[in-house]
Amino acid sequence: MNKLESLRALMRSRDWDAVVLTGSDPHGSEYIPERYKQIRFLSGYGGEASGLVVTTDEAGLWTDTRYLIEARHALEGSGITLHPQKRLGCEDLARWLGEQRDLTRIAVDALTTSAGFADALQQAVGEECEVVGVPELLAPLWPDCPELPQTPLFTVDSREGRRAKLDFLRDFCRTRHCDALLLGALDEVAWTLDVRASDIEYNPYVISYLLVSANEAVWYVLKDSVADPGSEDALERIAADGVRIEDYSAAQLLADDLPEGKRLFCCPRSLNVALRDALRNAGVEIVAGETPVAARKAVKTEDEIEAMQRAHLLDGIAMEKFLFKLEKALDAGQEVSERDAALWLGALRAQSEEYLSDSFETISAYGPSAALPHYVTPERDAPLLRQEGLYLCDSGGQYLCGTTDITRTVPLGECSQQEKEDYTLVLKGHIALADAVFPEGTPGCRIDALAREPLWKAHRNFGHGTGHGVGFLLGVHEGPQDLRQDLNPTPLQAGMVLSDEPGLYREGQHGVRHENLLLCVSDGESDFGAWLRFEPLTLCHFDCSALLVELLDEAEIRWLNAYQERVYTTLSPYLSEAESLWLRTKTAPLQD
Repeated sequence: MNKLESLRALMRSRDWDAVVLTGSDPHGSEYIPERYKQIRFLSGYGGEASGLVVTTDEAGLWTDTRYLIEARHALEGSGITLHPQKRLGCEDLARWLGEQRDLTRIAVDALTTSAGFADALQQAVGEECEVVGVPELLAPLWPDCPELPQTPLFTVDSREGRRAKLDFLRDFCRTRHCDALLLGALDEVAWTLDVRASDIEYNPYVISYLLVSANEAVWYVLKDSVADPGSEDALERIAADGVRIEDYSAAQLLADDLPEGKRLFCCPRSLNVALRDALRNAGVEIVAGETPVAARKAVKTEDEIEAMQRAHLLDGIAMEKFLFKLEKALDAGQEVSERDAALWLGALRAQSEEYLSDSFETISAYGPSAALPHYVTPERDAPLLRQEGLYLCDSGGQYLCGTTDITRTVPLGECSQQEKEDYTLVLKGHIALADAVFPEGTPGCRIDALAREPLWKAHRNFGHGTGHGVGFLLGVHEGPQDLRQDLNPTPLQAGMVLSDEPGLYREGQHGVRHENLLLCVSDGESDFGAWLRFEPLTLCHFDCSALLVELLDEAEIRWLNAYQERVYTTLSPYLSEAESLWLRTKTAPLQD
C-alpha cells in the first residue's frame, strides 16, 4: 500500500473527508526542520510555498510559479494533480476545497497549520463542514519521523540590546491593551533576544517561543541536551537580562504564565492550531495582529549596515575567486559539473573565519536547468558545464557580520542571439530598479514594474517577485517589505535591504537572473517632499561578454561602468595578481 492509500485508510478510520497539509512548521516558517517535511514524505516533492490536499478520491498539490516545473517532474505518476497557485500562501487551496461538495470533516495537522489559515479554510468551506486540528497527524504513517534538532547557541551584540527590545514589546502591548505578547516566528524571537543557532538549515534560528508580559519574559526553548560551553554562556547571558528559560514543551501550557486578564497579542501566521486551541481552552483572549518586530528589524541600524557591508566584501571576494577558478578550469579542459561548481563556491566562502553557513542551498544550474527558478542541483550525475551558453548560480552566505544573496548568470562561451537578448533585457531591468529614485512612503509594489518594463516591451516576463527583504544574520527572506506585483502597502524606508532579481526562463532552453542586494538610503528633500534611492551592497562583476550593448542606453551604460569600477577597486586588493588582472578585463568600461 503506497503512502496516499495508507493515509486514505487512516482517513476512513477517523471519518475525515479530506486532509490538508500546509508545508510549514509550528512557527509558520518558510524553511522547516526535517521533522515537518510532511508534503515531501507523502508526495516526493520538497519545494517551499506549497500545500497538499488528499480526499477519498483525489489529491492535489498547490505551489507557485517558481516551482511548477520541478513539481511537475516530482509528481509524475504519483496520482497527485498539480495546481498552479495564483496567490501567496494557500488561499487557492482553501477556495478549491470550498467548491467541493459533500465534505463534512476536514483534518489539518494542528502543529503545522497556522491559526490564520485554519480560520480562512473554515470560512471557505462553510459552517456545514468541520475543520479539526490533529497534532502529529501523520504519526501513524511515519514512525521514524526525525527528532527536532538542537544546535549550539550564541549571542550577537546589537545597539539596542535585549532589555530595550523587551521594553519595546511591552510598550506595544500597552498600546494594544494586552497583558502579554507571544512571539512564535523564529526570526522574531532571534532578533528580540539577540540569539542565534542552526536549528533550521541555512537559517540561524533557535526553535523556541517568547512570551513577554509587563513583569517578565519567558523563553520556551529545547536546549537541555546541548552540551556546549557556548550554549551555556548564551543561556546565562539571556537569563541575566531578566528572561526566564523554560522547556520548549511548556509552551503548550504558557497560559499558566500569563498575568490575570489573559489578553494575549499574537500573530495568527505564527500561532499554530494546537497552541491556539490550548490557549482558548484556558480562557485566554487572543488578540490577533502583526507584531511590531518585523517592521522594526527590517530597518537596519548603522552598526548592522556597516557589518553587512563587510559581509558583502567577504562574499564578493569569494564570488570573484569562484568565477575566476571556474573560467580557468573550463579553459583547461577540466570536467566540471553543476555540483562541483556549487561545492567550490561553498568552500571559498568557508575560507573566511566569519562564515557560518550558506544562506540557502546553492542553485547551480546550466542551460535548461536554469529555466527552473528554484532548481535543486543533483548530488550525483549533475549536468556538466560546457563552454557555450549560460550558467546561472544563485547563492548566499551567513556570516557573523550579515546575510548575503547573489545571482550571477555567466556566459561560458558562445551564446545564441536569444540568450544574448534575454541576458541584456534582464540586466536592463536590474539596472532600472537599482538606479531608481522615488518618494518616501512608496511601497515596493509601485516600483516593481521598473524591473519588468524592458522585458514587457519585448513581450517577455517572469513569474516570481522582483525582490525580497533580507535579514541581518537572520533569514535570507524577510518582510514586511518586498518588490513584487502583489499589492503590499508596506512603504520602503531608508535602512531596509532588498534583493533586485528580475529574471527570464525558457523551459528546456535556458534561464537568466541578475541579483544584487540593495540598501535603501535617503536621497534628500525638495519642495515635493523627501526622496529615497538604492545603493548596491553586493560586490561582484556582471559578465558583459553576452551583452548586446546596442540595447543599452547611455544612462544604463554609465550605471554599469560605475558599478563595475567599484567592484574592481574594492575587491582587487584582496585577490591574487592573476585574479586581479582577470577582474580588470571583466570590468573594463563599455563604450556608449
